[in-house]
Amino acid sequence: MEAAQSFKKLLQERSDEIAALIVEPLVQGAGGMRMYHPIFLSEAKRLCEEFGVHFIADEILVGFGRTGSMFACEQANITPDFLVLSKGLTGGYLPLSVVLTTESVYGSFYCDYNPIRSFLHSHSYTGNALACAAANATLDIFESENTIENNRKTISLIAQELKRFESVPRVKEVRQCGMIAAIELEGFDPRERIGLKIHQHCMTQGVLIRPLGSIVYVMTPYVITPEELTKVFDAIMSALKSI
Repeated sequence: MEAAQSFKKLLQERSDEIAALIVEPLVQGAGGMRMYHPIFLSEAKRLCEEFGVHFIADEILVGFGRTGSMFACEQANITPDFLVLSKGLTGGYLPLSVVLTTESVYGSFYCDYNPIRSFLHSHSYTGNALACAAANATLDIFESENTIENNRKTISLIAQELKRFESVPRVKEVRQCGMIAAIELEGFDPRERIGLKIHQHCMTQGVLIRPLGSIVYVMTPYVITPEELTKVFDAIMSALKSI
Protein backbone atom coordinates (compact mmCIF):
# COMPACT_ATOMS: atom_id res chain seq x y z
CA MET A 1 0.00 0.00 0.00
CA GLU A 2 1.44 3.33 -1.13
CA ALA A 3 0.29 5.30 1.92
CA ALA A 4 1.84 2.78 4.30
CA GLN A 5 5.10 2.83 2.38
CA SER A 6 5.19 6.63 2.57
CA PHE A 7 4.56 6.46 6.31
CA LYS A 8 7.33 3.89 6.72
CA LYS A 9 9.75 6.13 4.84
CA LEU A 10 8.82 9.04 7.11
CA LEU A 11 9.42 6.97 10.22
CA GLN A 12 12.74 5.70 8.92
CA GLU A 13 13.87 9.29 8.47
CA ARG A 14 12.29 11.07 11.44
CA SER A 15 10.87 8.63 14.00
CA ASP A 16 13.05 10.19 16.72
CA GLU A 17 11.09 13.44 16.21
CA ILE A 18 7.61 11.87 16.14
CA ALA A 19 5.76 11.16 19.39
CA ALA A 20 2.52 9.79 17.96
CA LEU A 21 0.36 9.14 14.94
CA ILE A 22 -3.23 10.39 15.23
CA VAL A 23 -5.80 8.93 12.84
CA GLU A 24 -9.54 8.87 12.34
CA PRO A 25 -9.94 5.15 11.59
CA LEU A 26 -11.50 4.28 8.19
CA VAL A 27 -13.00 7.73 7.59
CA GLN A 28 -11.33 11.12 7.63
CA GLY A 29 -14.34 13.19 8.63
CA ALA A 30 -14.02 16.97 8.30
CA GLY A 31 -11.30 16.42 5.70
CA GLY A 32 -13.99 15.43 3.20
CA MET A 33 -15.31 12.06 4.36
CA ARG A 34 -12.27 10.37 2.81
CA MET A 35 -12.49 6.61 3.31
CA TYR A 36 -9.72 4.04 3.28
CA HIS A 37 -9.17 0.31 3.75
CA PRO A 38 -8.59 -1.23 7.23
CA ILE A 39 -5.31 -2.70 5.98
CA PHE A 40 -3.71 0.75 6.26
CA LEU A 41 -4.63 0.88 9.94
CA SER A 42 -3.12 -2.51 10.68
CA GLU A 43 0.06 -1.65 8.79
CA ALA A 44 0.31 1.80 10.41
CA LYS A 45 -0.07 0.24 13.86
CA ARG A 46 2.63 -2.32 13.06
CA LEU A 47 4.99 0.43 11.94
CA CYS A 48 4.26 2.51 15.04
CA GLU A 49 5.21 -0.45 17.21
CA GLU A 50 8.35 -1.06 15.17
CA PHE A 51 9.56 2.53 15.50
CA GLY A 52 8.32 3.26 19.03
CA VAL A 53 5.60 5.75 18.06
CA HIS A 54 2.29 5.92 19.93
CA PHE A 55 -0.83 5.12 17.88
CA ILE A 56 -3.80 7.35 18.73
CA ALA A 57 -7.23 6.48 17.31
CA ASP A 58 -9.72 9.33 17.22
CA GLU A 59 -13.07 7.52 17.11
CA ILE A 60 -15.20 10.51 18.09
CA LEU A 61 -16.85 10.43 14.65
CA VAL A 62 -16.61 6.75 13.76
CA GLY A 63 -17.05 5.03 17.10
CA PHE A 64 -20.10 3.32 18.58
CA GLY A 65 -21.36 1.52 15.51
CA ARG A 66 -21.03 4.23 12.88
CA THR A 67 -18.84 2.13 10.55
CA GLY A 68 -20.63 -1.17 11.10
CA SER A 69 -18.65 -2.41 14.11
CA MET A 70 -18.67 -1.04 17.63
CA PHE A 71 -15.32 0.62 16.97
CA ALA A 72 -13.68 1.16 13.60
CA CYS A 73 -10.34 -0.22 14.84
CA GLU A 74 -11.97 -3.62 15.23
CA GLN A 75 -12.11 -3.96 11.44
CA ALA A 76 -8.32 -3.74 11.34
CA ASN A 77 -7.96 -6.04 14.35
CA ILE A 78 -5.78 -3.53 16.20
CA THR A 79 -5.68 -2.02 19.67
CA PRO A 80 -4.54 1.61 19.76
CA ASP A 81 -2.31 3.01 22.47
CA PHE A 82 -4.88 5.75 23.02
CA LEU A 83 -8.57 5.64 22.05
CA VAL A 84 -10.53 8.91 21.99
CA LEU A 85 -14.32 8.69 22.25
CA SER A 86 -17.24 11.13 22.44
CA LYS A 87 -20.52 11.96 20.63
CA GLY A 88 -22.07 8.50 20.31
CA LEU A 89 -21.00 7.76 23.89
CA THR A 90 -24.07 9.62 25.19
CA GLY A 91 -26.25 9.22 22.13
CA GLY A 92 -25.65 12.90 21.44
CA TYR A 93 -27.72 14.04 24.43
CA LEU A 94 -24.95 15.45 26.61
CA PRO A 95 -21.32 16.37 25.97
CA LEU A 96 -18.91 13.76 27.29
CA SER A 97 -15.55 12.53 26.05
CA VAL A 98 -13.10 9.94 27.30
CA VAL A 99 -9.55 8.87 26.52
CA LEU A 100 -8.64 5.23 27.06
CA THR A 101 -5.06 4.05 27.17
CA THR A 102 -2.99 0.95 27.83
CA GLU A 103 -1.78 -0.36 31.16
CA SER A 104 1.83 0.38 30.19
CA VAL A 105 1.07 4.06 29.50
CA TYR A 106 -0.92 4.32 32.73
CA GLY A 107 1.91 2.67 34.64
CA SER A 108 4.38 5.24 33.33
CA PHE A 109 2.60 7.98 35.27
CA TYR A 110 1.28 6.08 38.28
CA CYS A 111 2.94 6.78 41.62
CA ASP A 112 1.99 7.47 45.24
CA TYR A 113 2.80 11.17 45.03
CA ASN A 114 5.40 12.76 42.84
CA PRO A 115 4.62 16.07 41.12
CA ILE A 116 7.37 15.47 38.58
CA ARG A 117 6.09 12.13 37.36
CA SER A 118 2.33 12.27 38.02
CA PHE A 119 0.02 13.23 35.17
CA LEU A 120 -2.54 15.57 36.68
CA HIS A 121 -5.13 16.86 34.25
CA SER A 122 -8.60 17.91 35.32
CA HIS A 123 -11.13 20.70 35.11
CA SER A 124 -14.43 21.72 36.69
CA TYR A 125 -16.59 19.45 34.54
CA THR A 126 -14.49 16.30 34.64
CA GLY A 127 -16.54 13.21 35.42
CA ASN A 128 -19.88 15.04 35.18
CA ALA A 129 -22.33 12.68 36.87
CA LEU A 130 -25.28 13.48 34.62
CA ALA A 131 -23.27 12.99 31.42
CA CYS A 132 -21.88 9.72 32.76
CA ALA A 133 -25.41 8.54 33.55
CA ALA A 134 -26.41 9.32 29.96
CA ALA A 135 -23.42 7.34 28.73
CA ASN A 136 -24.33 4.34 30.87
CA ALA A 137 -27.92 4.47 29.57
CA THR A 138 -26.66 4.64 25.98
CA LEU A 139 -24.36 1.67 26.48
CA ASP A 140 -27.28 -0.28 27.96
CA ILE A 141 -29.27 0.41 24.78
CA PHE A 142 -26.41 -0.85 22.62
CA GLU A 143 -26.43 -4.08 24.56
CA SER A 144 -30.18 -4.63 24.96
CA GLU A 145 -31.47 -3.46 21.56
CA ASN A 146 -28.89 -5.04 19.22
CA THR A 147 -27.93 -1.61 17.90
CA ILE A 148 -24.96 -2.80 15.84
CA GLU A 149 -26.98 -5.49 14.10
CA ASN A 150 -29.83 -3.05 13.42
CA ASN A 151 -27.34 -0.57 11.98
CA ARG A 152 -26.20 -3.16 9.46
CA LYS A 153 -29.72 -3.28 8.06
CA THR A 154 -29.65 0.49 7.61
CA ILE A 155 -26.21 0.22 6.02
CA SER A 156 -27.67 -2.04 3.33
CA LEU A 157 -30.49 0.44 2.69
CA ILE A 158 -27.99 3.30 2.35
CA ALA A 159 -26.02 1.26 -0.21
CA GLN A 160 -29.19 0.77 -2.26
CA GLU A 161 -30.03 4.48 -2.11
CA LEU A 162 -26.54 5.48 -3.21
CA LYS A 163 -26.73 3.44 -6.41
CA ARG A 164 -29.08 5.94 -8.03
CA PHE A 165 -26.46 8.70 -7.72
CA GLU A 166 -23.71 6.86 -9.61
CA SER A 167 -24.76 8.13 -13.04
CA VAL A 168 -25.96 11.60 -12.03
CA PRO A 169 -24.17 14.43 -13.92
CA ARG A 170 -21.41 16.16 -11.94
CA VAL A 171 -21.20 13.38 -9.39
CA LYS A 172 -17.50 12.51 -9.23
CA GLU A 173 -17.68 9.67 -6.73
CA VAL A 174 -20.11 7.91 -4.42
CA ARG A 175 -18.63 6.21 -1.36
CA GLN A 176 -19.81 4.56 1.83
CA CYS A 177 -18.35 3.27 5.07
CA GLY A 178 -20.99 1.78 7.31
CA MET A 179 -23.61 4.41 8.05
CA ILE A 180 -21.53 7.17 6.51
CA ALA A 181 -22.35 8.03 2.90
CA ALA A 182 -20.64 10.65 0.74
CA ILE A 183 -21.54 12.02 -2.68
CA GLU A 184 -18.65 14.07 -4.08
CA LEU A 185 -19.46 16.59 -6.80
CA GLU A 186 -17.14 18.05 -9.42
CA GLY A 187 -17.06 21.00 -11.78
CA PHE A 188 -18.18 23.65 -9.31
CA ASP A 189 -16.20 26.78 -8.44
CA PRO A 190 -15.84 27.13 -4.64
CA ARG A 191 -17.20 30.67 -4.98
CA GLU A 192 -20.52 29.19 -6.11
CA ARG A 193 -20.98 27.78 -2.59
CA ILE A 194 -22.71 24.76 -3.99
CA GLY A 195 -22.91 23.17 -0.55
CA LEU A 196 -24.96 26.09 0.76
CA LYS A 197 -27.34 25.85 -2.20
CA ILE A 198 -27.86 22.14 -1.57
CA HIS A 199 -28.45 22.80 2.11
CA GLN A 200 -31.04 25.49 1.36
CA HIS A 201 -32.87 23.33 -1.17
CA CYS A 202 -33.00 20.32 1.16
CA MET A 203 -34.39 22.50 3.93
CA THR A 204 -37.39 23.23 1.70
CA GLN A 205 -37.92 19.45 1.58
CA GLY A 206 -37.82 19.14 5.36
CA VAL A 207 -34.32 17.62 5.39
CA LEU A 208 -31.25 19.07 7.13
CA ILE A 209 -28.06 18.50 5.11
CA ARG A 210 -24.71 20.13 5.87
CA PRO A 211 -22.34 19.50 2.95
CA LEU A 212 -18.58 19.88 3.25
CA GLY A 213 -18.08 22.16 0.28
CA SER A 214 -18.85 20.04 -2.78
CA ILE A 215 -19.15 16.85 -0.75
CA VAL A 216 -22.66 15.93 0.31
CA TYR A 217 -22.59 13.49 3.17
CA VAL A 218 -25.18 11.61 5.19
CA MET A 219 -24.74 10.44 8.78
CA THR A 220 -28.24 9.66 9.95
CA PRO A 221 -29.47 8.93 13.48
CA TYR A 222 -29.54 5.21 14.23
CA VAL A 223 -33.32 5.35 14.80
CA ILE A 224 -34.07 6.54 11.26
CA THR A 225 -36.79 4.57 9.46
CA PRO A 226 -36.49 3.27 5.88
CA GLU A 227 -39.10 5.83 4.81
CA GLU A 228 -37.16 8.68 6.41
CA LEU A 229 -33.95 7.46 4.84
CA THR A 230 -35.54 7.52 1.39
CA LYS A 231 -36.79 11.04 2.08
CA VAL A 232 -33.24 12.16 2.86
CA PHE A 233 -31.84 10.83 -0.41
CA ASP A 234 -34.87 12.07 -2.36
CA ALA A 235 -34.13 15.58 -1.09
CA ILE A 236 -30.47 15.31 -2.12
CA MET A 237 -31.44 14.08 -5.58
CA SER A 238 -33.92 16.91 -5.91
CA ALA A 239 -31.21 19.40 -4.90
CA LEU A 240 -28.74 18.02 -7.45
CA LYS A 241 -31.34 18.24 -10.20
CA SER A 242 -32.20 21.81 -9.24
CA ILE A 243 -28.61 22.96 -9.71
